[in-house]
Amino acid sequence: QVQLVESGGGLVQAGGSLRLSCAASTRTFTSYALGWFRQAPGKEREIVAAISWSGGATYYADSVKGRFTISRDNAKNTVALQMNSLKPEDTAVYYCAAPPAGRVAGKDSREYEHWGQGTQVTVSS
Repeated sequence: QVQLVESGGGLVQAGGSLRLSCAASTRTFTSYALGWFRQAPGKEREIVAAISWSGGATYYADSVKGRFTISRDNAKNTVALQMNSLKPEDTAVYYCAAPPAGRVAGKDSREYEHWGQGTQVTVSS
């Protein structure tokens, strides 16, 4: 089992930056690939970025490519999402998630078993 706790959300002006962090409580952190999802009001939850257990492979949604960076620190059991050049359309609740241990981090939220409580990101125009 793994518990995930996000932090770092907030209100920022368009063009600004935020850094989200997700702390995982597990003794086997390196067994888990990780992903960041977001859900805006009235919209489905969508993948933002994902990272492999080693950090050697990453995936980004087209909408955030070149602006967001996902990273992980296996010594600290954390995964981060650096968000630059934020746009109003990035406004959403952001979730950290993990698929079952040993599984690849896919694009479909149904592949993920463990979820954080979410953190609100609001980008004003």
